[in-house]
Amino acid sequence: MKKPLAGALLSLLLVGAAGAPAVAAPAGPQTRPAPAAAAVTYAGTVALSNCSGSVVRAPSSQPGDRALVLSNGHCLETGFPAAGQVIKDQPSTRSFSLLNSAGSKVATLRASKVAYATMTDTDVSLYQLTTTYAQIQSQYGISALTLNDARPAQGSAIKVVSGYWKRTYSCNVDGFAYRLKEGAWTWKDSVRYTPSCNTIGGTSGSPVIDTTTGKVVAVNNTGNEDGGRCTDNNPCEVDEAGKVTVRQGINYAQETYTLVPCIGPGNVIDLNRAGCALPKP
Repeated sequence: MKKPLAGALLSLLLVGAAGAPAVAAPAGPQTRPAPAAAAVTYAGTVALSNCSGSVVRAPSSQPGDRALVLSNGHCLETGFPAAGQVIKDQPSTRSFSLLNSAGSKVATLRASKVAYATMTDTDVSLYQLTTTYAQIQSQYGISALTLNDARPAQGSAIKVVSGYWKRTYSCNVDGFAYRLKEGAWTWKDSVRYTPSCNTIGGTSGSPVIDTTTGKVVAVNNTGNEDGGRCTDNNPCEVDEAGKVTVRQGINYAQETYTLVPCIGPGNVIDLNRAGCALPKP
């Protein structure tokens, strides 16, 4: 894992920017306009005591809903969940430093509970806050990042935005790992970055933003540091046939579109909703 710095070793307000205009080719059909790019800032990201995170909403979330903070399961204040363990509706008073577009702290947000967390199949935590999206917007002018409800596309441009380090990494989705195995944990259909997203400890839990849609498509969680094979801090890829591939220096994230079907009215995590495939306790 991209280790919590205070533990072991150791969106966003998205503003649309105009895309390039269409240009007519000298001979032949007009070229298609380039997709508009979203300006990615630190607004809506948070710093945890040991990791990064972000205030997020599902497409159906309402302004009056208690806001959610997205991070990794391995960033929990209670330590790493065991393989097979699922945590749901566990009381928590954890605090988060909310950042503005420049990366400056504008508020301290507080959790009421861990709404959901696991390191099985994925590496995710969702905290429910004591404040609503409307209150955060009204008091601090910060909008939540929206979770995309579709799987990220190979080759798409992304940014990994770390509230802990106030640092942004830019790269592309290189591909997907059918299974990503690290120590006792196994994750499904993980996002593999191109090399320029050389994330470090403390970036765990950072939102991964598609720069075209401005939406969260994944949550940053690990990388192979030393070339080890399927060991802690050295995840390996395992394909459908069981072939193991080690990519030293390459980093990974867990897709977040799978969270959307599990978020019901009132931002309640309902693991029995249609389409929800997250592991159950």
